Amino acid sequence: MSVTLGDAEREFVFEDKHFAKIADISREKAGINLPVSKKSLVYSRLAKRIRHLRLDGFDAYCKLFSGEGSKEELDHLLSALTTNVTRFAREAHHFDFLKDKVFPDLMQRARAGGRVRIWSSACSSGEEPYSIALSLIETCPNAAEMDIRILATDIDERILDRARTGRYSASIMDDMPAPWRSHFETQADGLVELAPKVRSLVTVRRLNLIEDWPFSRSFDIIMCRNVAIYFDREVQERLWHRFMPVLVDGGHLMIGHSERISGPATASLQSVGVTTYRKVAL
Repeated sequence: MSVTLGDAEREFVFEDKHFAKIADISREKAGINLPVSKKSLVYSRLAKRIRHLRLDGFDAYCKLFSGEGSKEELDHLLSALTTNVTRFAREAHHFDFLKDKVFPDLMQRARAGGRVRIWSSACSSGEEPYSIALSLIETCPNAAEMDIRILATDIDERILDRARTGRYSASIMDDMPAPWRSHFETQADGLVELAPKVRSLVTVRRLNLIEDWPFSRSFDIIMCRNVAIYFDREVQERLWHRFMPVLVDGGHLMIGHSERISGPATASLQSVGVTTYRKVAL
């Protein structure tokens, strides 16, 4: 049975079997939940990819996932189906909380030679982890000289390439906290680039949140903002629970404004601010 909405205007035939195949792949490989209401969005985003590949339709496209090169095409699929909306100091209350409530103690530990680790687990093009780095430097100007590291991960390798550069449109400066602006340099192409000491705090890696995590030690802060909205409740609850062993007792988890903690992880987390949680020892 074909999808009826807008069929007459569609360039390619898009049947229920095509949508089901794409939805199954997205959930199995990345945890992404695609309800039926997303059919039109899936079509519009993947039709562009089909044109780019010069395929004759969704039958040919779906067959790509059963042959060689399926891993590469999966990256394109997930990139097309997710929305990388971010900016510096997005949901500013989180950065205010870090500077006022969390960083003073962590910086005291770092000054004494201790280790501080932070994970931006859905970092997109880098604005979030670099906002953390800029907040750290605002709190402690020589933070880059200490044992402080921010791990920035995302599933989309293409968006991570942008994060690694630390280069952005000059328009990002418009709404940026004033103390941060001095850490950018204008380039010949009109872009602005983060100073080396800011970039040195951040390590960018690809990581799929529903696959195995290669961590041997825990984090003091985990940010997982505006990614769980793509998951159904079961996958969300599994993700929150998986964070608990890699978050130190007393550490903080920050999630997106439209997300809520549920499931087994609620026993380990105490709300201490807007979408901000502290892990309590059980």
